[in-house]
Amino acid sequence: MPTKYDTNPLDPNFPEKAKAAAAGEETRTLPYRGGETSQFPPQPAETEPADEQRTRRFAEPEVSAYSASAYAPPYTGRYVPVQYPQQGFALENARKRKVTSIGLPEHLVIAACYFPFYIGLVAGLILLLLTPKSEPKVRFHAAQGLSAHLGILAVSMILGAVTSMTGGSLGTTIFSVASFVALIIFTIKAFRGSPIYITPLEDLTNWLEEKLGPVK
Repeated sequence: MPTKYDTNPLDPNFPEKAKAAAAGEETRTLPYRGGETSQFPPQPAETEPADEQRTRRFAEPEVSAYSASAYAPPYTGRYVPVQYPQQGFALENARKRKVTSIGLPEHLVIAACYFPFYIGLVAGLILLLLTPKSEPKVRFHAAQGLSAHLGILAVSMILGAVTSMTGGSLGTTIFSVASFVALIIFTIKAFRGSPIYITPLEDLTNWLEEKLGPVK
């Protein structure tokens, strides 16, 4: 018997069947064939699973032991790692370690690459020509310090040309002071063993480090 839910568009009698269903035809109900829903067997009466009981009994004495010893109360169960002075350790390592083929401490050699008054320019150039490829850290800072001094020199020459044409020296003075302060900061950071990375000079630094190899 067609119903109003019969929506087969390929049935040629579909319109008549739909009208008959809308006119009050009762929907057929399929006979009940039984088949009760199976019930799970009842669980034994327990306040909580045995696994949780075992875990809880194991943890309680451990928490008490931690609270009474190195882990001062209140103990929350979180492990807090010991904070080590990484920067101090790096500086101590840099002071003890000497650069091969030069014989000077690493932190002094790296700091010399950023020293102002074009001392870092000369130091960076000499280090790139003397330091072997087995010293990548020293060679990187030598190339980066040389790039910084070359960039400062190029901008100073441009500002000097502009100053000679306009007569105003304020821009040149401001840039000279700013570059001097920046080089002093880089020198102090290098001496302390702090990381230094000048993003705008990345391409020039990589080019200088690759092209200026050690003299054989």
